[in-house]
Amino acid sequence: QVQLVESGGGLVQAGGSLRLSCAASGSILSINGMGWYRQAPGEQRELVATIIKGGTPNYADSVKGRFTVSRDNAKNTVYLQMNSLKPEDTAVYYCNAKILTVLLVGVSELDYWGQGTQVTVSS
Repeated sequence: QVQLVESGGGLVQAGGSLRLSCAASGSILSINGMGWYRQAPGEQRELVATIIKGGTPNYADSVKGRFTVSRDNAKNTVYLQMNSLKPEDTAVYYCNAKILTVLLVGVSELDYWGQGTQVTVSS
């Protein structure tokens, strides 16, 4: 069993900063891609930032220059540093990880999601 546990969301004024964390635990052989998605009310879930093991980060155009994604492979943790926040960044933020794990039928790479953390930016 694999779990992703997020922390760090909250309420902040426009121009402020927040840092999200997401730690993976359980039956983990390796983690390839990790990242963050968000979903605003009435909208589809969208990619915010992703980072593969040993690779360069990938960002949505709307957050480039303001958000930074990073990971600590030893801790199976991914972070999202969000600066210069805007009201349009308000959403539930979800952590995602592509994890190689052991199942009854063998080893497989599966997509896992965190429970979501609310980020609200007031104007």
